Amino acid sequence: MGSWMFIGIFVSLMVVWAIVNATRFGWDPYPFILLNLFLSMLAGLQGAILLIAAKRQDAISAALAQHDFETDAAAKDEIEELMAINRRQLTLIQLLISDRPPEARR
Repeated sequence: MGSWMFIGIFVSLMVVWAIVNATRFGWDPYPFILLNLFLSMLAGLQGAILLIAAKRQDAISAALAQHDFETDAAAKDEIEELMAINRRQLTLIQLLISDRPPEARR
């Protein structure tokens, strides 16, 4: 229902309906009450379809957000682990430098 092809076919069918029913042999004379009934039913169905699609999109967005959160949390843990390793390395380097004789520090 959201494509240009659907819109073109739908408008064409409405124009054909109006032309055929404007003649003497039409089954739904002007003001096309039966056509209005069909259009109202279609509008009701489209509303339901749009709500279903919005609900599905919300579920997809929630799943993506959850995945992003889990990825960020895992990355945070890994970064904290790397920073702890880096701090230990700096401590070891400082210990190595302080154990060397003064002439070797230059």
